[in-house]
Amino acid sequence: MKTYAFRLKPGQDLREEIDTFVREHDIKAGVIVSCVGSLKKAVLRMAGAKPEAEPMKTYEGSFEIVSLVGTAEPGDRHLHIAISDKEGNVFGGHLKKGSLVEATAEVIIGQLEGVTFTRKPDPETGYDELVVE
Repeated sequence: MKTYAFRLKPGQDLREEIDTFVREHDIKAGVIVSCVGSLKKAVLRMAGAKPEAEPMKTYEGSFEIVSLVGTAEPGDRHLHIAISDKEGNVFGGHLKKGSLVEATAEVIIGQLEGVTFTRKPDPETGYDELVVE
């Protein structure tokens, strides 16, 4: 596995920067290995929410990134994030654009060799699901 590491600065959009990095490095089958840092704004789609029917939840304040996991391929990313507030409450969901770095975000992405990820409609789930080739 080839790995990449980069740091985001205050105000950068975590989701957009990951999207750009994957696209610019032509990552065909990527995984989030690690991400530590903080957000001042988090935009999340909650579990089970249908994007067309339920709005995203937006949290503003100071949040530690407790975990960021997911897969990445050209054209799409499936990223789940968990963040904690100053009381230690943890919550999470699908990471969406508009999630802004507070102080830093240190991102490590792994690129799987000899594998390509794509997404195709799955009639059982109603979503475009991962296909490993």
